[in-house]
Amino acid sequence: MRKGRVGVGILALLVLPGAARAQDGFWAKWSKRVNEAIDSQPKWVSPLATSSPDMSERYRSDFTRQITPSGTTTWNYGNGKGLDLIPWRGLEVDIVPPPYVQHNSPAASDGFGDFSMLAKFRIVSRSEGHGAYAVSASLGGTFPTGSFKNGSARGMIIPTIYAGKSFGDFDVLSNLGVSLPTRDTGTLGRPVTWNTAGQYRLGVKSHAWKLWPEIENNATFYHGGPNDGRRQNFVTLGMMVNGLRLSSAPASRLKTSFGAGMQIATTHFHTYNHALVISSRVNF
Repeated sequence: MRKGRVGVGILALLVLPGAARAQDGFWAKWSKRVNEAIDSQPKWVSPLATSSPDMSERYRSDFTRQITPSGTTTWNYGNGKGLDLIPWRGLEVDIVPPPYVQHNSPAASDGFGDFSMLAKFRIVSRSEGHGAYAVSASLGGTFPTGSFKNGSARGMIIPTIYAGKSFGDFDVLSNLGVSLPTRDTGTLGRPVTWNTAGQYRLGVKSHAWKLWPEIENNATFYHGGPNDGRRQNFVTLGMMVNGLRLSSAPASRLKTSFGAGMQIATTHFHTYNHALVISSRVNF
């Protein structure tokens, strides 16, 4: 028995360092891929509502407050954001847990929304000094996991294209996507979203963090469903702060950014107005 224990101990001493080295090798290769992906694209910060064509490895959590024309206030904790990973240099995978939706009306029940995932493929990108632009495409999907009508009745397939270009400290980002229900298309419709954001980078050269004031235009065109033929448009004014380091290691990507803004309806038809948007991100 004693010899057996000694043998097990020796085996553990031989195997565990190798496993640790394998783990170190895996994460070292992963980190290298992420660095290569980030270094080959412009240094943007994702706007509040407009999704950008660049790739990120982070956890993002947004909070929104929307006020409907009838006066109902709805808080959304999560708002379709979650974990973003870069498993390969040209691919980002987003895993988005269901948001929690809270209403101030007794006629609506609080509960969780839909779970979703997204794969973004970067088609082309150039870093600052080499053109500073990027073009990407994604395919996303939502699953009808929402409770008490806080999600869609059916799953959605959402293809989207993205583009962005920097002009010095100013950049323009845009995306165009459509939500395609897996069933009941006549009832749910196929809304098309088109978002465009303009940002300006403000900062002091001696500081890593930057201020990014922004203005966005967020439009939805309804095809089919109860709002067929209608258009909804918002102007979003916001401010982001990014580049705040969470580690003293020079090569560390561990940083945080945060910001807030207000969405204001500019069309007669709108399902909500004066939406407060609060966003926080931790890049790693």
